[in-house]
Amino acid sequence: MILEGIVTSVDRQGELNVAPMGPIVDESLTRLVLRPFRTSRTYLNLKERPCGVFHVVDDVLLLARAAIGALSEPPEHFAAVKVSGRVLSGACRWYEFELEDCDDSGERASMQARVVHCGRLRDFLGFNRARHAVLEGAILATRTHLLPAEEIVREFERLAVIVGKTAGPREVEAFELLQAHVQSTIGSK
Repeated sequence: MILEGIVTSVDRQGELNVAPMGPIVDESLTRLVLRPFRTSRTYLNLKERPCGVFHVVDDVLLLARAAIGALSEPPEHFAAVKVSGRVLSGACRWYEFELEDCDDSGERASMQARVVHCGRLRDFLGFNRARHAVLEGAILATRTHLLPAEEIVREFERLAVIVGKTAGPREVEAFELLQAHVQSTIGSK
């Protein structure tokens, strides 16, 4: 199963990278398969330092900002327990991992990881259709170079209806941020 969340990784200089990612996980969340693009900062960081932290989050505004590179500064965080990494303070749960294997023969690497420590900060708020719509919008916003513009526009129109019916202020802000990003990216093609 793919579980959407956020991965933090650290480069050699200690700079934190925050990236949305949906690793393949087992039901017990003891193993992860991360599939970053080989051109991504996450991939480069994990190749340099083969450990990181996967976060289960319900803050879609953070997820949206991270997806389009609109984090003006890293979110609040603290040191991981078992790996040389950082845990996001706003996460619901976190999973510290160490890479065991990496196949980077394709456009996307396949990085096999073992969870070495996990923690819980708070309960997951629960399901909300608007949050799922923002999540789908964030995924689309990172695929503007892969998908036809018309398909992305159509999907954003469909998602906007869901956000309009079920969103709170953070979901509205996140979705508007993603819409603006997509419009400026597609418009520049």
